[in-house]
Amino acid sequence: MQFVQGLPSGVYVGQTRVHHEKTQASAKPKLAGFNLALHVGDDAKRVQQHRMALLAEFAEFGVDKVTWMTQTHSTICHSINEEIPFEALEGDGLVTQRKAHALMMMTADCLPVVLGNVEGTEVANLHAGWRGLAGGIIENTIAAMQTPPTWAWLGAAISQPCFEIGEEVKLVFCSKYPELESAFQAGEKATKFYADLYAIARFILQQHGVTTVLGGDQCSYQQTEEYFSYRREAKTGRMATFVFMA
Repeated sequence: MQFVQGLPSGVYVGQTRVHHEKTQASAKPKLAGFNLALHVGDDAKRVQQHRMALLAEFAEFGVDKVTWMTQTHSTICHSINEEIPFEALEGDGLVTQRKAHALMMMTADCLPVVLGNVEGTEVANLHAGWRGLAGGIIENTIAAMQTPPTWAWLGAAISQPCFEIGEEVKLVFCSKYPELESAFQAGEKATKFYADLYAIARFILQQHGVTTVLGGDQCSYQQTEEYFSYRREAKTGRMATFVFMA
């Protein structure tokens, strides 16, 4: 397992890939690989075996709790510490101050954003597609934190050259943050643009005092051997971005 470098001591962040030594065989070629999502038509037992394999890896660092979500492209963020919900929480952001608690977020082109404070005593994990970014998932997650985040890590997402959007999407962002005009490149058609999710996220984070932003240099669409991509192939698996405090 690879972890992000340069974070506060005891904080572990990473993202799974298509390939993993514990990947179970699949009868569905388009879902082959280390899929961690239950909602994409994969065999539920296979997905749970993958999730248990991750938990076993986390357990080496003392992790005794893992929280997954039913993600809905919303701006809903939950803080979760000792309580254990019986049903999966709905939303796209998680915050914890509890050590040994892994927060999980699934993506396959949308942008995973991990946040934390300088002391390494609070972390957050959120799922940001364009709807979430425009609606305020980053802002809502920061507001849910008890301490101001000082660093962020951006996981693999679809890169600007591969992410064509309509003019209406650009207007949503630029009406809220006029400075984001530079995050959109004109497409071949007058009403089409290419959006830079990484640039948008960096700008919003910096507006809220997060000055150290790591990652943001991958492309889930182009790096076919490493990442699942919904735009590349609608029937596909999901990676998981994780964060925990040992």
